[in-house]
Amino acid sequence: MKVALFEIEPREEPVFDALKPAHEVAHVQQALDRETALAHADAEVVSTFIFSRLDRQVLEQMPALRLIATRSTGFDHIDLDYCASHRIAVANVPSYGENTVAEHVFALLLAISHRLPEAMERAQHGHFSPEGLQGFDLAGRTLGVIGTGRIGQHVIRIARGFQMRVLAHDATPQSRLAAELGFHYTDLAGLYGEADVISLNVPSLPETRHMLSATAFEQMKDGVVVINTARGDLIDTRALIQALTSGKVAAAGLDVLPDEPLIREEAELICSIFCEQHDLRDLVANHVLLRMKNVIVTPHSAFNTREAVQRIAETTVENIRAFAEGRPQNLVAAPVAATSSSKE
Repeated sequence: MKVALFEIEPREEPVFDALKPAHEVAHVQQALDRETALAHADAEVVSTFIFSRLDRQVLEQMPALRLIATRSTGFDHIDLDYCASHRIAVANVPSYGENTVAEHVFALLLAISHRLPEAMERAQHGHFSPEGLQGFDLAGRTLGVIGTGRIGQHVIRIARGFQMRVLAHDATPQSRLAAELGFHYTDLAGLYGEADVISLNVPSLPETRHMLSATAFEQMKDGVVVINTARGDLIDTRALIQALTSGKVAAAGLDVLPDEPLIREEAELICSIFCEQHDLRDLVANHVLLRMKNVIVTPHSAFNTREAVQRIAETTVENIRAFAEGRPQNLVAAPVAATSSSKE
């Protein structure tokens, strides 16, 4: 099969070269868009990261496409309806680094609690004084974990190591897990009302979009800290800015923002003014967040350790091989007749 790998980095190439010579493999550093799709219109398999937008306009340029192997757990960047109607299977990487992302949650939280960015900047400029840099302990604080899947569970384990009390919310509570890890489930209102820190660990779905809204912020304790390493659209950005400005939210640690590809490229940001599918107010609000002193933003890098990237690449290679051999795995969309057989 002809395989086109987009957003590929040199360090990943040796892993994907394992697909040769059984498959014809093209390495493309750019994201998949209408232009790069046209250049690889005969590809039967494409693999991308999250900064490619696999919408109808892009996928229509690739009539031979049979499989999308995203190098991510999330798949909200893919038009699944189009894939279903055109017999395109979609496979993801369901597990690659629960500990990796959970560690990043606490990297953000510790940077906030110990005011590390300000402290480092001060020391670098020769002002070697702790005055005005008082932080807060994690021990004894209440952490609210929204989503107790693989990543959420690791967040809880680390929190317990810091001697934090943990409350959690999940659509499908697991009482045995709660007893094992030493936390309690509650409804969102209860979590908002008691948590000193809130960590988001749920996927982007219609029902989770803007779950942290102005109404949600009103229910929270004054001075709460919000950490988001999941998806940017879980938070209403403008509501967050208002909460940060008023002091309702003391600080935020964000590894994700809405419209990340547009934020990455200033040219696309300008062009988006004329694009109906993006709200310019949200894009401007995101840039406000990047410049707020009580906000730490990292560029969707929570996954980015040597070990996790290696696991992502290896799983994606196996997803492609399995599909080619008629035994597809890790499918999030398996349209009828997309493959000769399916185990999922």
